[in-house]
Amino acid sequence: MDEPADVLTTPRLRLRRWRESDLDAFAALNSDPRVMEHFPLLLSREESDALAQRIRVHFEQHGYGAWAVEVPGAAPFIGFTGLTIPAFEAPFTPCVEVGWRLAWPFWGKGYASEAATAALRFAFEELRLAQVVSFTVPANPAG
Repeated sequence: MDEPADVLTTPRLRLRRWRESDLDAFAALNSDPRVMEHFPLLLSREESDALAQRIRVHFEQHGYGAWAVEVPGAAPFIGFTGLTIPAFEAPFTPCVEVGWRLAWPFWGKGYASEAATAALRFAFEELRLAQVVSFTVPANPAG
């Protein structure tokens, strides 16, 4: 049985904890130049799997994290959306960030906004956070 932070739902999406079966699709989106255009580099399979493991550890340490996103009945994994604590120093850290990364075929459908809204609702209503940040590089027009 899922615990409350393990699953969030929206009218079209299910945000859930990660499964081993997500790793192939996650590696594919992390190696897609369109998805990773504003990141320093594409991720190898090993780097992608390591990132998925860090996401799992974040859930264990904090009780929340970057949920795997699925479109029930249509796509078992389209990417992730969630809340993380950045591991780097910046003028706005320490903080909790809302972020997302979706596979290219699922862009432009409003899924990122819908999933991020669910994550933010959880952050403010369940975690009672006072603030959540989001950031991107200035060159990202979608940011």
